[in-house]
Amino acid sequence: MKLQTIVPLHSAKERIDYDSTLFLIGSCFVENIGRKFQYYQFQTLQNPIGILFHPKAIENFIERSIEQKIFKASDVFAFNERWHCFDAHSGLSDPSKELLLGNLNSALLNTRDQLENATHIIITLGTAWVYKNVETQKPVANCHKLPQKKFTKELLSKEEIEESLKRIIANIRKINENASVIFTISPVRHLKDGFVENQRSKANLISAVGKVMEDTSPNKNLHYFPALEIMLDELRDYRFYTEDMVHPNKLAIDYIWERFKNAWVAEKAESVMKAVEEIQKGLSHRPLNEDSEQHQLFLKSLNEKVLVLKKEFPFMKFKP
Repeated sequence: MKLQTIVPLHSAKERIDYDSTLFLIGSCFVENIGRKFQYYQFQTLQNPIGILFHPKAIENFIERSIEQKIFKASDVFAFNERWHCFDAHSGLSDPSKELLLGNLNSALLNTRDQLENATHIIITLGTAWVYKNVETQKPVANCHKLPQKKFTKELLSKEEIEESLKRIIANIRKINENASVIFTISPVRHLKDGFVENQRSKANLISAVGKVMEDTSPNKNLHYFPALEIMLDELRDYRFYTEDMVHPNKLAIDYIWERFKNAWVAEKAESVMKAVEEIQKGLSHRPLNEDSEQHQLFLKSLNEKVLVLKKEFPFMKFKP
């Protein structure tokens, strides 16, 4: 008896291992999967200026990074005693104008370096709805809770998204011809836009990604991972959502991660992942008596395991 439909996945040829360099950008899938890669100590950089929900925001940041168009004072503004940038998430906002600009421009430099060396680039699209600044008529990455009257809301057409994705790919290929680019659509429903409006948005994103991949020759190394489809078809039950009934919960995230890992992570990396996980669990352990001889021996053994891994993988950084 079959009690579940399974989305078919093909094993990737260009698998991710500990020699790989990853860059992840976009909506919530990037945050969830990116945290998994960070936990297992892969070489990653994710969302350097915070979550970016729509294709135009991703396109803008990648172009700025590759062209090194630095952020200037005219790119930031003060609101509610903090400085913000319409091109970045509010998580980067800061009481100091100088610190905000410094962090934004550091993100540009780090992103350029990571993109240039990346073996795998994961881009997650969250929504086709964009907010345009009334004054500039440019789409913003984040409204920073400014009054709604300062923005107009528009749905990007399939064709507009296609063109945006093509520009993203073209910009990446200027500095990196060989990286595997993996597109995903975020499983998170944007119900604040409306139930029907969310479906229209996801439909435009899915259609645009499909058309770009159809129009691109196979040697361009473009891929699609069906995170949204797995959530809808394999996990079609509200027990896989958080209390808001919108975001996937830990069980769903772990399930989608396992599906992604089986398709994209090299088998030879699994033994290292197990060793890393053992250390991570050890570091999170809280003893009843920190001064006990037993705990000191445990810490010594844990430190030896860390040193063994760091000798082979110097980039790993374990936090106590």
